[in-house]
Amino acid sequence: MEQSTREQGPLLSVEDLRTEIRTERGTVRAVDGVSFTVGRGEMFGIVGESGSGKSVLGRTVMGLYSTGPTMTVTGKAVLDGKDVHALPEAERRKLWGTGAGMVFQDPSTALNPVKKVGRHLTESLRKHGGLSRAAARAKAEELLALVGIPEPRRRLDQYPHELSGGMRQRVVIAMALAGEPSLLIADEPTTALDVTVQKQILDLLARLQSELGTAIILISHNLAVVAGRADRVAVMYAGRMAELAPAGALFASPRHPYTEALLASVPRLGDPPHTTLQAIDGTPPDIAALPPGCRFAPRCRYAADDCRTDLPVLVPDPGGAGGHSFACHHPVTNGGA
Repeated sequence: MEQSTREQGPLLSVEDLRTEIRTERGTVRAVDGVSFTVGRGEMFGIVGESGSGKSVLGRTVMGLYSTGPTMTVTGKAVLDGKDVHALPEAERRKLWGTGAGMVFQDPSTALNPVKKVGRHLTESLRKHGGLSRAAARAKAEELLALVGIPEPRRRLDQYPHELSGGMRQRVVIAMALAGEPSLLIADEPTTALDVTVQKQILDLLARLQSELGTAIILISHNLAVVAGRADRVAVMYAGRMAELAPAGALFASPRHPYTEALLASVPRLGDPPHTTLQAIDGTPPDIAALPPGCRFAPRCRYAADDCRTDLPVLVPDPGGAGGHSFACHHPVTNGGA
């Protein structure tokens, strides 16, 4: 009965998740009351400017942070029926790689330069999978082939610096898949890559989602990366979720002014040459000294008095399609930019 319930419910359920970091300047609320779910086999996009809390959210969901002298983590992140933050540290570590895997944005720092590619993969396979040396090496070769690396057997004996940036990112993805996780968190997986390789990596993630049934959280500051890839998209701003919607609804009819402004700032192929892009006025707030009310109010063209005093919460769109929510006192009503 328990297994049947898990299969029917969402793979991941995040409820009022908060990550606070104590600094000399004050408490940084990097993630401030975020809630969402991710279905089995779903690709869930998280977008926002640098500093919006996207990466901290991904790491908090993974359980890479825990409460200590300088950090507090509260709320729930329930993965396949297990509350990640309620687990003892030893149990949480077992969950890494088997329940959830993570692809970090810079493969150069995710890979040890003095370890060969094969060792990066076989260490995890032998520890978590209990495989012999020969079996782990054979599995590592299969993983490299799965992520599209040519001549996988030869690559096992190469060092990271002998591979291209795109191939290093594929190795990192293979490492994340070694434990056959049900959830893959990809944190800015295409940031350091050229446009052609970016598409290859995104196509690879989509193929893994389709063929393996892996749920993927795709984190990016680039709207174009999640457009056409994600099933649903969450927009983050200053540690909070500003809008959450099916991808088609979000891009066609944004309701939060921040989402509207993000979409308006994206260049379009049909624009005449030298068209001036629409920048968002101002800068994101200092999350160690947040203003009262809506975090976006100082930059918002729709802001009213209540926006500067009352913090809006995420509510369902009363007149929109199901699954569309926003946190705004005066939402966009013209269908977006």
